[in-house]
Amino acid sequence: MGFDTLYDNDSVRRRDRLLSMEEAADVLRLGEYGFLAMQVPEGGAYGVPISYVWDGGSCIYLHCAPEGRKLRCLERHPEVTFCVVGATHVVGRKFTTAYESVILRCRAVVGPDEEERWKALDLLLCKYAPEHAETGRMYAEKSFHRTQIIRLEILAASGKCKRVSD
Repeated sequence: MGFDTLYDNDSVRRRDRLLSMEEAADVLRLGEYGFLAMQVPEGGAYGVPISYVWDGGSCIYLHCAPEGRKLRCLERHPEVTFCVVGATHVVGRKFTTAYESVILRCRAVVGPDEEERWKALDLLLCKYAPEHAETGRMYAEKSFHRTQIIRLEILAASGKCKRVSD
């Protein structure tokens, strides 16, 4: 399923602030990190900023240690929200902030098969260290056994922005 079929701004209240699907795709492609919001098994919420890569379609990939709070949350409650904030700019004299953001409703899948884990690591290397990809692959081979991959399957996406002239 492509991103175009998942992108839906119908629920965005401020109709004057909608991001087009193309703009939202740019935010996802170029974003440095996202914010993963989860439910805690014992009740409550937990959120964490995290590096990610978008596959250009319906998946976001994250990497992490093979154990920890994040994985315990996802095991019990795989439904999550992932938010990427693009460019921001505080316009003090107008008491506002220009911004762009994309919010994704997702289902988390922990530990895809080995082939997909390598695909995710390659995508991450190409995004964050393209000039060091070969060295990164050697590093990934050595640490593969202690690296977990999380696939966020995008169920719905929306985007919003505020454009402000200085």
